[in-house]
Amino acid sequence: MNLFLYIIIFIMGTLFGSFYTLAVYRIPRKIDIIHTHSFCPNCNHKLGFFELIPVWSYIFLGGKCKECKQKIRPRYFILEFLSGIAFILIAFCLKINAYSLNIETLIRFAFIILYLVAIFLIAGIDREYRKIEKSVLYYSFAVSCSYIIYLCIMGQTSIHRYVMYLITLIILLIIESRTQIKKAEASYLFEILMLIVVMLINTNELVTISSVVIVFLAIGIAKIVYYLKNALNKSKKEYKNMIEIYKFGYLFSLTNIILFIGNLYFMYHK
Repeated sequence: MNLFLYIIIFIMGTLFGSFYTLAVYRIPRKIDIIHTHSFCPNCNHKLGFFELIPVWSYIFLGGKCKECKQKIRPRYFILEFLSGIAFILIAFCLKINAYSLNIETLIRFAFIILYLVAIFLIAGIDREYRKIEKSVLYYSFAVSCSYIIYLCIMGQTSIHRYVMYLITLIILLIIESRTQIKKAEASYLFEILMLIVVMLINTNELVTISSVVIVFLAIGIAKIVYYLKNALNKSKKEYKNMIEIYKFGYLFSLTNIILFIGNLYFMYHK
């Protein structure tokens, strides 16, 4: 019975993963993610039912479009599969059991999934464009507010800590909006700061701070290795430009997901 339940959870995860790939492609291009039918980005062929089955469609089609035979990027398959695995890991960490389903645990699971939607979209879009879409931040803001309201209703936490984070997030949104109006472009720094606040609300201080520290340590090590390797034949200007292309939203999000799942395991499996 538990095996059947976890198969369902995996399938649900792959469906979400399929949505992530669709949204990561469409949101930056301002394409509707709900009403527009899925299509091949190369030949615009509308995908049929059997072409929309997550993971399996990629395997059965040999990683190619049915019509134009253009190769489908492996990231679609990888993200769908990893999303299914992430769902299973979270369910396992929360001790979800077919024989003793708990409504509070299921609600907790649902909020984590809603958070993962935001964090996966942020990671995917930032990896492609080095930017964080405002619409995704607004979505994560709504999820954060809902989560805080739920915790307060259930009496599981003090509201003061979360109010502070929400106020900080609102202030950052206002400043970023004014900055975008003046400069006609979004500020990547403010987008990253808002992402960190969202992470603080939905995970916790230890996980969030650890995520940031690990990323900066990894970048620091990469910078040292790059400098030592290229000190004799690379200019400082080239070195600086190389460092400026780091996609912090992508790196923070991935690290946060891994640490968050690990933290869930230790919380529920002490």
